[in-house]
Amino acid sequence: MTPSFALHVPDAELEPEPLDPDQIVSGTPEVTGKVVWESSDGREVRGIWQITPGVVTDTEADELFVVISGSATVEVQGGPTLSVGPGDMAVLRAGDRTTWTVHETLRKAYAITL
Repeated sequence: MTPSFALHVPDAELEPEPLDPDQIVSGTPEVTGKVVWESSDGREVRGIWQITPGVVTDTEADELFVVISGSATVEVQGGPTLSVGPGDMAVLRAGDRTTWTVHETLRKAYAITL
């Protein structure tokens, strides 16, 4: 069992997480991240994720995230368009097909349920 912990998210070191080239719509976005906790069955994941400017598509899992820095517009196909920046919390639902337009390098802390 992982002990309780605290982490300063803005300064946390992240590892490269290459994007599937089919997800890139425009620009040359780069993704980094770090899983900080995962349940024993792998269905619950907590971590930090960062993406540089560009436009990418994704199919989401159930996720709650809080933006630490940067900004983006997240278009949910058949749903709302979310404008997110520092301090904003957002919820995405499993199966949401999204298009992320990242205006400034965006860093978020997330909780995902698979």
